[in-house]
Parts: sequence; structure tokens; C-alpha cells
Amino acid sequence: MSQELDISTPNCTIEKKGHVLVVTLNRPEAKNALSGQMIVGMYRAWRRLDEDKDLYCAVLTGKGDTFCAGMDLKTGTEGGADADEINAMMKDIPDLHWQALLRHNRPTKPVILAVEGYALAGGTEILQGTEIRVAAEDAVFGVTECKRGLFPLGGSTIRLRRQIPYCLAMEILLLGRHVSAQEALDWGLINRIVPKGQALAEAMKVAEELCENAPLSVQAILKSVRENDESMPERDALAKEEQLGWGIFATKDAKEGMKAFKEKRKPAFIGE
Repeated sequence: MSQELDISTPNCTIEKKGHVLVVTLNRPEAKNALSGQMIVGMYRAWRRLDEDKDLYCAVLTGKGDTFCAGMDLKTGTEGGADADEINAMMKDIPDLHWQALLRHNRPTKPVILAVEGYALAGGTEILQGTEIRVAAEDAVFGVTECKRGLFPLGGSTIRLRRQIPYCLAMEILLLGRHVSAQEALDWGLINRIVPKGQALAEAMKVAEELCENAPLSVQAILKSVRENDESMPERDALAKEEQLGWGIFATKDAKEGMKAFKEKRKPAFIGE
């Protein structure tokens, strides 16, 4: 059973399904091009994901046959009819748009992506801020800003080369060429391909599997992976990992997990 939350906006539907927050970009008539209302909705969703202990992960998708076509080039940087609302909010939260697009202040819980059709420019930039990525066989990816005289400010010049081989990242960034779902899978940009129309269903299966694990363990592992990158000396990274790990061994869920293993039953984790 799903429940639409009151933080939804006209261009971003936010629902709670069990322990999963489902975030749907809802502007199919414009190929889910980014709008102020969409950005406000995503910002609210990620903050709710962090605040609600009963939420273990999120699934992000788009309504219709396109995930996200990036910035709305018809309105450009003006933002469209709803620009006033987002500009007012940004007086208090200057990086609200970057938080929404998973560039800054990413949620402490995993985000699973479900892509149908095109995920271009901002669509592929959002992808790089997610943890597990499912794509339909017709999905198309690309960071095409250079073809429009623009710059991919969503983080692609930093993240893309860290997530796929350097030369392949340069081909995407400098040529602005489209990448098929199969290429994205082969390069390690996505996790799996499913038949057209099945991306969300598969992403929900992944989310349900993830929710069976201890939520504090998942969050600590995610934190360790994000913070201990290749630029950190191994000794320092291992010290931070150890600090995080021993904290998890002291939780009630750790005791429950070991007890359930001995008793040959499924553990009942409570997030404590």
C-alpha cells in the first residue's frame, strides 16, 4: 500500500511504500525537464528520507517514457512560471537546487534509480548521485551540455571519471554523445537492464531486498564508501572504517542478526 505525502509538488510526486520513499518526476509533457516545482519536490524528498527513521531507502523514477531530459531549454535559467517560489526558498537555502539534484548534501540512505527512455544532461548528472541504477533496454544516457554551449554543473566533470574509466568519461563529456543502456551497463554506469516498462518494478524489487538488511549497517557502509575515497591515505581510510564498523557492532540490530543466525530464522531489525 502506498501513501502520497503532503510534500509532493505538481511536478514531483512523493509516496511512502513500506520502508521505501518513491520519488517520481512528474512532468511527462515536457519529458520531465527540470522545473522549480520538481526541484522543490526532490529537495523535500531527500530531507524527509533522512528525517524519517521508518524509511530505509528511496526509489527515484520519472513518469512516462523519459526519466529526465535535463534543464528546460525553453525557459533556460529563468526557471519558468514557478521560478518565484524556488528563488524565495533559495534565499534561505542557497544550494537547494544542488541538494535536490544530489550534488550537495546527499541523503544518508541509498537512492535507487529507475530509468525509462532518455536520461540526458541533468538526467545523467542526477544518476551519478544514486547508489543502484536500473535501466530499461531503451534507455539513453549522456552529458550533452557542450553541444549547447553550456557546462555540466551537476558534478559530472568530477564524478563521471571516478565512476567509469577516464577515456570513456571524456568521450561522454567532450563529445556529448548518447550512450545506450548496453554501453552504460558494459562501462559500469548502471547495474542492470530490464525490458521496456519494467525499470520501476525492478527497482522496487531491489529496494525491498535492501530493506531486509539492517538499516544502520546499510547507512554506515554507505557513509564509509562515500567518505573514504581514493584521495585519502589507506591508513586514514581504514581508521575511519574501523570507527564506523565498531559502532555498528554495538547496536541492537547486530545482536539480533547474530541471534537470528544461530536460531536459523529471519532477523527482525529495528534500526537501533
